Amino acid sequence: MKKADVLDLIKYHFENKELDFRNQAISIARDFDKNGDSQLSQYIMGMMSQADRFVPQDASFGDSLVPVKLEDGPLPLPVTILNDIKGIINAVNHNVGINKFLFIGSPGTGKTNSAKQVARLLNRELLMVDFNNLVDSKLGQTAKNLTQQFNEINNLPFLKKYIILFDEIDSIALDRINQNDVREMGRVTSTFLKALDNLNPEAVLIATTNLFDNLDKAMVRRFDAVIDFDRYSNEDKVEVAEIILNMFLKQFKGAKRDMRLFKKIIKSKKVIPNPGDLRNLIRTALAFSDPKDPTDYLKRLLRSLHGGKMPSIDFLYKNNFTVREIEVLTGISKSSVSRELSEEK
Repeated sequence: MKKADVLDLIKYHFENKELDFRNQAISIARDFDKNGDSQLSQYIMGMMSQADRFVPQDASFGDSLVPVKLEDGPLPLPVTILNDIKGIINAVNHNVGINKFLFIGSPGTGKTNSAKQVARLLNRELLMVDFNNLVDSKLGQTAKNLTQQFNEINNLPFLKKYIILFDEIDSIALDRINQNDVREMGRVTSTFLKALDNLNPEAVLIATTNLFDNLDKAMVRRFDAVIDFDRYSNEDKVEVAEIILNMFLKQFKGAKRDMRLFKKIIKSKKVIPNPGDLRNLIRTALAFSDPKDPTDYLKRLLRSLHGGKMPSIDFLYKNNFTVREIEVLTGISKSSVSRELSEEK
């Protein structure tokens, strides 16, 4: 810390320049932290969070870094992806400079939720970059905003307490040689490449994308590991659906737990939805269900999976539903179900 920093701090105080005073105090705290005196840095930030004239420490993130609420629930993932997540935890704990990770895959495959779980397991806060505060219509301004954003990230006090999330990174970083891309976005992508090269080694950065093929290949190479979330088999999705149902059933005591029938309903869809969509379908079916009918959520889920209509008795039978299960789902008596099936034969 320089003497001029202290003099500026005193000057801002007597001139009642609250914002300048706060920023100078944060700068001094960062300087102490960078030079190994983290205890004094924490003391300064602690005083700031308690003083009436200052906002809490989190406000020093700026407008573009938004704290994300972490979830304590289970993380239903296939073993192959789960092992990669465990590998990220190990890599960060080894502290060997492996700190940039790219999560790729279709919407609803668990990329963002996995970033939350990584933060929780590492006991860190998750800060998401808000692109709305970065993208600007003025020529060259988005690249400047991005540079400033990375400067803020690299100089965050106690950087090891955080994980930085760039969710849907394709919003600002595209293939520079794509002729359909505007020149401005190419400039932004080049800025991003330089920023990743100069990322503080103490930072941990996770980026996600649904459009992996549209990303600049040079950018992909900047990441230490690329985790593909499009590795769910139908059996994986059924197992994930079971975990999701068990989690939600705790909130609906009147709903009947018939896991055998539930699995048949999920498997009745030729292309089973991704976990994010399954979560929404299951939660909605339970929320809309008749509390007086313990199996109503199963009927609603079946209809939701098939375009809002109940499949025919013949379809259900050919998909291994028993006559009793068909009765439960359709409300048609077993004798009527048996008669209709006999007539069709």
